[in-house]
Amino acid sequence: MIRTIGFLGFWLALLIYAFILAPPNDPKTFELIEKLLFLEVEDVNPLLISIFNLMGILPLMYASLLLIDGQGQKLWAWLFVILSFGIGAFAILPYLAFRKPHTEWLGPKNWLLNILDSRFLNLCFALSFLLILIPGVLKGDWNDFIVQWQTTRFVNVMTVDFCVLILLFPALLQDDLNRRNLNDSPLFKTLIWIPLIGPLIYFSVRPSLPETEGISSPRNQPDQVVG
Repeated sequence: MIRTIGFLGFWLALLIYAFILAPPNDPKTFELIEKLLFLEVEDVNPLLISIFNLMGILPLMYASLLLIDGQGQKLWAWLFVILSFGIGAFAILPYLAFRKPHTEWLGPKNWLLNILDSRFLNLCFALSFLLILIPGVLKGDWNDFIVQWQTTRFVNVMTVDFCVLILLFPALLQDDLNRRNLNDSPLFKTLIWIPLIGPLIYFSVRPSLPETEGISSPRNQPDQVVG
């Protein structure tokens, strides 16, 4: 109950911030979004480009956690994953609020989970994240970014969303450690709490889940809600 109230309170606070407390909309916001979507970014701050593109990588990383975690939940994890591509942490927080702690891997893995659980794919996620982030950090105009963050709702809320998604990883990674029999490792238990770098390393080196066959998850029980 405390966990649910905490995440829902955080979600509500984020909504209030985004729609009431954040800076007002800039008339040029749609023009900026169009440039970012169609890669017409010659005059766009590289730091802003990096954050915008990483908001596409992060939902993929969360998908490899939520869809596996969802095997033991009554929630439709896939729905929250789809929504996260559009609204980021605003979709992840409700899932975290209503999910139940789930440390046992029930299996089996379907074709999608096999792909998302691939160490190679997760290593690609981590490397892509760094290859997008580092140029933005090094080449970006930080003074311009701070001004935009203070004056433009799109930039402000997107950046806050980005930071929240980075900080929320441990809420799912703790159970992921157990499913992969890593909970006895002090290294991994510490690693997941190091913002940004820790989860990236974890995604790069975590072992795949075992191929468990013939065990039904709560989703498959006839007296429970499909999730």
